[in-house]
Amino acid sequence: MLKTKTISPDTTARRVSVIKALAHPSRMLIAETLMSGEKCVCDLQALVGADMSTVSKHLTLMRRAGVLTCEKRGLNIYYRLACTCLGSFLRCLDELAPETSDCDTDCCA
Repeated sequence: MLKTKTISPDTTARRVSVIKALAHPSRMLIAETLMSGEKCVCDLQALVGADMSTVSKHLTLMRRAGVLTCEKRGLNIYYRLACTCLGSFLRCLDELAPETSDCDTDCCA
């Protein structure tokens, strides 16, 4: 019989929080951009093309989920990914949802 490890409800909740934090086009763009290194909030605002309050809400949600960390330097706040494994996670997602599917069953149509 195959033994499976029981995942705690807290672990599940943390995972869901991280996935939700990435589940918006603007937040995903921010995360993908930060894979190349930290950025100032003003740079992220320009990238997203939204007003500062909207970008701030996105960044706060991502920080509370543990995806981002930030550091204030003078008048600027710099954000960076809390974990460098995000690129691997996104590549795994790409394998789960390829651009084209090799599946030829009716469920995938």
